[in-house]
Amino acid sequence: MNSLDLAKAIAAHASKAKAIDLKILDLRKISSFADFFVIASATSDRQMRAICDKAVQELKKEGVRPLSLEGYEVGQWILADFADVILHVFTEESRAHYDLEGFWSRAPRVSLQAPKKAVRRAKPPAKKASKRRKMKKA
Repeated sequence: MNSLDLAKAIAAHASKAKAIDLKILDLRKISSFADFFVIASATSDRQMRAICDKAVQELKKEGVRPLSLEGYEVGQWILADFADVILHVFTEESRAHYDLEGFWSRAPRVSLQAPKKAVRRAKPPAKKASKRRKMKKA
């Protein structure tokens, strides 16, 4: 799994655990220590742990494990380091205080939406000449 796919998978799992205001920052051109940050908020420390647990448990099924977890037991910020992708889960107050999005404002944001498939529309059937036109020609 490449780092972009991993970031999107982490965000999807966090979303299923009711993460608030999910963002993926693309750091590939401006950082040497990580390719992506996945940033999420929670309304409580219990929800922060649930978001982190969901991402870790689901990725474990795919053979992906975090290198480290920081702030899990105490604090207002959990960091799960998946090497090229780092998951940050904050309380809303801590997220505003540390303002990672502001600090990394040059980092492009990655869309969380699945790309929409192009819909091919059939050509409308050719119009048949009306009886009136046929009569005028005659």
